[in-house]
Amino acid sequence: MILGIETSCDETAAAVAASDATVLAEVVRSQVETHARFGGVVPELAGRRHIESIDLVVQEALAHAGVGVRDLSAVAVTGGPGLIGALLVGVAYGKALAYALRVPLIPVNHLEGHLSAACFVPKRVAPPFVALIASGGHTNLYHVKGWGETELLGRTLDDAAGEAFDKAAKMLGLGYPGGPVIDRLAREGNPERAPFPRPYPTCDDLNFSFSGIKTALLYYLRDREAAGHSWHVPDVAAGFQQAIVEVLVEKTLAAAQRSGVRDVVVTGGVAANSQLRALFETRGKETGVAAHVPPLRYCTDNGAMIAVAGARLFQEGRAATLEFEPRADWAIGG
Repeated sequence: MILGIETSCDETAAAVAASDATVLAEVVRSQVETHARFGGVVPELAGRRHIESIDLVVQEALAHAGVGVRDLSAVAVTGGPGLIGALLVGVAYGKALAYALRVPLIPVNHLEGHLSAACFVPKRVAPPFVALIASGGHTNLYHVKGWGETELLGRTLDDAAGEAFDKAAKMLGLGYPGGPVIDRLAREGNPERAPFPRPYPTCDDLNFSFSGIKTALLYYLRDREAAGHSWHVPDVAAGFQQAIVEVLVEKTLAAAQRSGVRDVVVTGGVAANSQLRALFETRGKETGVAAHVPPLRYCTDNGAMIAVAGARLFQEGRAATLEFEPRADWAIGG
């Protein structure tokens, strides 16, 4: 039995998984209400909320799994990347529990945790595959040649995709987090009435850039207001979302073709976007690439992905000493 703990940003999460990657229980406590009034995550508040919640979340996960702490074989915990204050809470708790139980402490890279979402798709995917991790903090493309053998193919050069959605929502007065509300409004809008340029569209380069489309939205709203014209928010949301989604899909499919693989795993909070999921399915069929997207609860940060990744590392005998320190910037594949 592996306990997985996730505290990289603003979700306090824990899960229990067996060695075969079967998730026995999972609990996630969100901090959205805490940070919504600020329009984004406040790192110090995030750390405080983790301190208040972590023991309750872990105990709840163990109770739902029907196991006690003495049944645990190892404690896996997110070691980075993320907010350092938030990471410290999870790592300190994990260290204390591992020391008390005399079981291995297994630090898990948060991004490798997201790659483990391949275990949660309807048809479990094994390497090699191409993975897109798109969230509020990351937009990365990887060629996963094998577990532990990952090549970085592309990344955002500025804003992450989820960050662009959050900033767009703030400009439109839609609140935080921006991704879900833009997705909902976009279903009611017509993207052709508010077209936006595709950000960094060339597939010759697999990097991403989303700061330009954010500026395009700012200028669109400013110019409409200066001319005395209003705008239809669902149309703007639809146009903005479509531009980002198309670039994410096309570059990911180009990466798959370039890497010679026929499987793509899409994860991270942005993977919950309904248009992204639909377009991956459509374009995947057209290009002969199978797009695998996990259920919504496994797209955002969760303890299950850390527990499953930790179970794999545990089987490989990879553990850390209690001297391990979390890393705010911990890259994989480059």
